[in-house]
Amino acid sequence: ALSEVLAAEAASCLNRAMAALRDIWEEIGIPEEQRLERTEVVKKHIKSLLDMMVAEEESLKERLLKSIALCRKELDTLCRELQLGPFETEEESTILQMEKNLRTRVEVLQKQKRDRKQELKALQEQDRDLCDILCTALFSIDTGSVPSLEDLDRYRRHVASLNTLKVSVESEGVTEGPARGPWFLTLPSPQEQRREEFVSNKRQIILLMEELDHTPDTSFERDVVCEDEEAFCLSKDNIVALQNLLQQLEARRALNEAVCVELRARIVALWERLQIPEEEREASAVH
Repeated sequence: ALSEVLAAEAASCLNRAMAALRDIWEEIGIPEEQRLERTEVVKKHIKSLLDMMVAEEESLKERLLKSIALCRKELDTLCRELQLGPFETEEESTILQMEKNLRTRVEVLQKQKRDRKQELKALQEQDRDLCDILCTALFSIDTGSVPSLEDLDRYRRHVASLNTLKVSVESEGVTEGPARGPWFLTLPSPQEQRREEFVSNKRQIILLMEELDHTPDTSFERDVVCEDEEAFCLSKDNIVALQNLLQQLEARRALNEAVCVELRARIVALWERLQIPEEEREASAVH
């Protein structure tokens, strides 16, 4: 093998270097005892260098074995999450080749996991938007685990059916009856129902704000009162927020009415105790 040839050349280089050193020491006239000392120094240098190189290669081997163990462990986890069979390795392959194969497989499965999660997130966003419009329940799927290919396929078909239903509702509305006879009835779509609810609640909110002398002080209140009705987003969250705002204003008006009743009762009691004439009472009653 080429590596054996190179090793033999390295040994030959070492022998030539030692022979050259001995010739130089002889020409200089260095005594035998000092030659032995110098040879011992050379040997220590060479041994230290070779020991360091061997230690570095042993460290590389340990890192590769550790990487193989970690990759095997991560592969087991990924195969369980992705519902795949166990990954089989070639037992006769070298440590370096095995580490490369396992690491490559881990990267492939990690990408599959990311892709599935990203597709699940995109499908959930579409599902939420469509459910807001159609007033339907969200698709039931375990979001805590990685979805299987079958789960994603069912979810895609579910979202596609909702899109088809949305197009049908927007273009024709919901119908009752087997045919379009003179008694054909067109029911309002969920979007139209929300629009009607928004218009009704908006009207009540404006009246309450005028009665309470309340100026819209949040961006949502300004959107409700000041923006064009067609520009208001009729999402489920906005409809809930609209109902909460109406309830808050009604509660404030009820509280104010209760305070007014109490104050009027105290005023009447004070009139009685102070024996205020009826004429003066009538003049103040206007307020």
